[in-house]
Amino acid sequence: MIAEIKSNTVTKMQKSVEALRVNLAKVRTGRAHVGLLDHINVDYYGAPTAINQVANVTLIDSRTIGVQAWEKTMISKIEKAIRDGDLGLNPSTNGDVIRVPMPALTEERRKDLTKVVRNEADDAKVAVRNIRRDANEQLKRLVKDKDISEDDERRAADDVQKLTDKYVIEIDKLLAEKEKELMTM
Repeated sequence: MIAEIKSNTVTKMQKSVEALRVNLAKVRTGRAHVGLLDHINVDYYGAPTAINQVANVTLIDSRTIGVQAWEKTMISKIEKAIRDGDLGLNPSTNGDVIRVPMPALTEERRKDLTKVVRNEADDAKVAVRNIRRDANEQLKRLVKDKDISEDDERRAADDVQKLTDKYVIEIDKLLAEKEKELMTM
């Protein structure tokens, strides 16, 4: 029972850290990367479809993303979807290839993005702590039902706390990396 609670806790905490990793990848830095467009959906014959399902997304250079539609009819829809996305990007079509240049970030915008990144990290920490609370409640319920002893519960709660500390440190590392990436020009 305790092992099951611990393994569920680890799985949930890993998912929280992975969700943070995905959210941080969406925050735009001065450099281009193909994952930047992953959350943009294109109207593909009436169905919202991920951009990487209707086009080939590549890096042209360190500051430009290239998007090559698999169907010529999709070029204008892809361009519109990128323009309407929440990233503030302005794509331009050059024949079959849509070029998406990354505008340089101002110092003020970098500081704003740092605040956004910190909020994402704080949300991830709250999620990890909520998972810890849920695990501890399950352990207390087992003691109350007399399925485990109080000593076992105390040891398991210590293990859950160590897991929490481990994942909070991992979140802090991800945050530090992203802040450093945002503040370098």
